[in-house]
Amino acid sequence: IVVLAGDIDAASARPLMERYFGSIPRGPVNEPAQAPVPVLAAPIERTMHDRVPYVSLQRYWPGPGLLDDDAVTLEVAASVLGGLASSRLDKELVRGDATAVSVTSSYSAFHRTGWFDVTVNVKPGEDAAAVRARTDQIIADFIANGPTADELQRVVTQVLSQRINGLEQLNGRAATLAEGALYANDPTHYRKELERLAALTPAQVQAVAARYLSQPSFNLTVEPGEREPYQNAGATPAGARPAAPASDYQATPRDPMPAIGQVGALDFPTVSRARLSNGIEVIATQSSRIPATRVAVEFDAGWSADAADALGVEALMLRAMTEGAGGKDANEMAEARERLGAFIGVGATMDRTTISLTALTANLAPSLDLLADVTRRPDFEPAVVERLRAQQLSSIREELATPAGMGNRALYETLYSGAYGRGPSGLGDPAVVEAATPARLEAFHDAWIRPDGARIYVVSDRPLSEITPLLESRFGDWAAPATPRVAKAPVAAPPVQPRIILIDRPQSPQSLILGGEVLDLAGADDRLVLGSGVEILGSAFWSRINSDLRETRGWSYGSRSSVTNLEDRSPYIINAPVQADRTGEAIASLIAVHGAFFGDNGVTADELTRVRDSSTRRLAGQFETSGAVLSTLQ
Repeated sequence: IVVLAGDIDAASARPLMERYFGSIPRGPVNEPAQAPVPVLAAPIERTMHDRVPYVSLQRYWPGPGLLDDDAVTLEVAASVLGGLASSRLDKELVRGDATAVSVTSSYSAFHRTGWFDVTVNVKPGEDAAAVRARTDQIIADFIANGPTADELQRVVTQVLSQRINGLEQLNGRAATLAEGALYANDPTHYRKELERLAALTPAQVQAVAARYLSQPSFNLTVEPGEREPYQNAGATPAGARPAAPASDYQATPRDPMPAIGQVGALDFPTVSRARLSNGIEVIATQSSRIPATRVAVEFDAGWSADAADALGVEALMLRAMTEGAGGKDANEMAEARERLGAFIGVGATMDRTTISLTALTANLAPSLDLLADVTRRPDFEPAVVERLRAQQLSSIREELATPAGMGNRALYETLYSGAYGRGPSGLGDPAVVEAATPARLEAFHDAWIRPDGARIYVVSDRPLSEITPLLESRFGDWAAPATPRVAKAPVAAPPVQPRIILIDRPQSPQSLILGGEVLDLAGADDRLVLGSGVEILGSAFWSRINSDLRETRGWSYGSRSSVTNLEDRSPYIINAPVQADRTGEAIASLIAVHGAFFGDNGVTADELTRVRDSSTRRLAGQFETSGAVLSTLQ
């Protein structure tokens, strides 16, 4: 099947499809395979070891394919068990007795069959057997009693909200239509799924969950430890490659490729501006593609706002902000968001901190109430901070267990001479996170999350004239503290002497080469020419770095370089995972590629044309979604 989604109609598409695809002979009829849902004769237990920071308990049950009505029902069951922020497993294991750092549950439906999975990541120091027993109790209770009407309604609202937002992008529309056309012979099959979802009752969910989750499961336990040894793929000795089998294949002459047409002019939405009564600037655009609104409240903070002795405080503060605010605890906050179909996220880069909202416009007013509570009135309850501390420490251990995490920490410390706040993730120092108190989080919030350092960005299907009063009533009375804003420390990045830092990680299946240099470049500087040069050198698939290491030498699945956009002294970073026994040669090759690019083999006319054409022709697609437009405004 072929699905077209975009700026084209059927009358225009049909002749083109006939011209380029109509002569292809029809293939054999695909008779549906008989694939009944398998049932295990008995539970299967497996244990494996890996460099992980905690014990992971994983359970899998076979289930039906995506055309079966039960697939939709099992998706609901998985959401109630471990998919929602307010899920049963979250309430009991993560927020309740705090014996798990995270839980997930989902249903993956494929053409003929699928699987239902539950994963519980055990908090370090807790008894994994006891956590497993408690997990079994929660699942058994759900099998026996099913979801409540409120849980079911929250899942339905969340799914509808996700579907609406997913259909904003052409790829989302095309994939939805293609899946229905391919598997159900009906491009509108998604409607049947939504109708099934809307008509579900708690009793139906309970019955279907009992039918499948009462069957034996495959149980996998992943424990911290050394990986079991595995056989490395050996290189084929010279002269030992077998001869290719004879073939009567005849290449079909290709028609000439169609000419590339004229690309239409970029139509970026009109930008509107307003100010709240306390001076917060509001920057907005209107997009009527879907009935939704995105809001981002951005602050001049970020990881670089952490003091030298407080690395990781901001990250812990951000975790706590959505886990209790305005008098609502974490479960109440999660349930309130789910009833509205709203999503509130917190995040930071090296220079900025953002609290964001994605909401159905019909529910915008109450969703903004939640956003204001999270932004202005986080509770920082001691028990919540203690729970989130354990999660962040686990995240740090997980980061340090990966080659990328280990390497990037070492790289940034070297590039910035240990300058605080300059790092790849902002998770911070374990000792600092261990000692951080609710009072310290509140002090950071008061110092940095304040109206005189804020700006609000909006992309909505409604005009700014309707949005501004809603923002004014929730943020306009927010007064700045009497204390002046804290200034960030200047970034020191003295010249780095060329060197190689080796991090030994036994049993790694490949090597990861990271390289970098701090540029004499600040955030306000024009990056157009630099970005084009970096695209040619390393950021495009056809770049010199990737062409050399992947396409020519076959030592890498993909190698790249990029420039991170920072407010002060941005770095140029190379990321090249390579075949382990070619590490030294790959480093030499990277040095040679850069030397040639900056020497006698600069940008060619063909490369200049490619980067210019690709940069201009992809502009329309870059601003396709409201999220992309919002990021551009920021």
